[in-house]
Amino acid sequence: MKEKIKVGYIGLGRRGMDMLKKCFSEMPDVAIAYLCDLKAEKMDAALQILREKGLEEPKLVLDYHEILKDDSVDAVIVMTGWDMHVSCAIDSLKAGKYTAIEVGCAYDLSECFALLNAYESTHAPLMMLENCCYGRREMMALRLAREGLFGEIVHCEGGYMHYLNNDELFKKKEDGSIDTEHYRLAEYVNRNAEQYPTHELGPIAKLMGINRGNRILTVSSFASKARGLATYMKENVPTDHPFTGASFKQGDIVTTVLTCAGGETIVLSLDTTLPRFAYSRHFTVRGTNGMCEESAKTVCTYKINGITEKGAFNNEAEMFEQFDHPLHREYAALGTRGSHGGMDWLVCRAFVESVKNGVNTPIDVYDTLTWLAIGPLSEQSIAQGGAPVAMPDFTGGKWMRREPVVRGKYCLDEVVEDLETPIF
Repeated sequence: MKEKIKVGYIGLGRRGMDMLKKCFSEMPDVAIAYLCDLKAEKMDAALQILREKGLEEPKLVLDYHEILKDDSVDAVIVMTGWDMHVSCAIDSLKAGKYTAIEVGCAYDLSECFALLNAYESTHAPLMMLENCCYGRREMMALRLAREGLFGEIVHCEGGYMHYLNNDELFKKKEDGSIDTEHYRLAEYVNRNAEQYPTHELGPIAKLMGINRGNRILTVSSFASKARGLATYMKENVPTDHPFTGASFKQGDIVTTVLTCAGGETIVLSLDTTLPRFAYSRHFTVRGTNGMCEESAKTVCTYKINGITEKGAFNNEAEMFEQFDHPLHREYAALGTRGSHGGMDWLVCRAFVESVKNGVNTPIDVYDTLTWLAIGPLSEQSIAQGGAPVAMPDFTGGKWMRREPVVRGKYCLDEVVEDLETPIF
């Protein structure tokens, strides 16, 4: 086991800077050996963060290939925009580095197969940093499922339901002007797809044993017309904005239905450009003996509180008292860190601990490829009027006979209590 790892950090946009500042630079067992971004001012800002924390200064490079040539670098963290995730990850895997990529989706299935080929050439682990897998609600549901309290899982739902127009896509800068550089605008002009599937597909896939005894068979996706962005821009955005008059392809509401080898169904929702009253991931689990539903903040099972339509409601807090995942029980007692309710810290720690121990990551290459593939498959399905499209088996049949999971604090396939590995 390594006491400290050296990482190369690629991409210093909004997300990259936030994760560097609040997570990776706060971890004493992580040395940021390299910073890489195409904009020198971004690297200067990141360097200032590290200086203020009293950390050793990293090397600054414009070309990430310089990082990959350094044999002393243990891991590479890819925080670039969506258009660079795959190419950076492929080169990192070929260099034999542990590789973490931020959430997103592939543009084409060929990217997924190129990643798979790169992985198979070195077997360097690849992990998507899907933080919702470490959400408190999602991890409690995993525990309830593994203890059999939902019975047989039949159906799950989830999504990314977050009105982005005000605070993200057209965010006001300190001088009052509107930021014109958000990467999603170009994506929404050029694509009509389920572009952000991994919230909640990640935790649902883990709960359902996808790629470990189960797999996704088909993807069917349906998109509404696109009106939200154009309407918002006409009423709220100056006419000199570079996307003024753009014809957006991305449907305002996208609904995707997945079928699984075990007979289960999954429904995903993308809802980011029409006004809505609150952010939601709409996490829902339905089983033969019970269910949980984020919107109602309710968990009910026959074995605990019985089930009737007038039964338990808004009882999530008391269920946390009884069935909190051991990771979150410990985390809450210590005090959470990072963004998004502490999920960011946990997913970063999961990656770091894997690198330190030289073991596979809890979100592995097959998980990552399956989740990345939803984007292009949904795009194809929408173009065909919602026709089912086959999900490739990236495991090559191994989903039926996988190697044992790595049991540890951050395991997402089983519920493991591990008080020896520190969270901080």
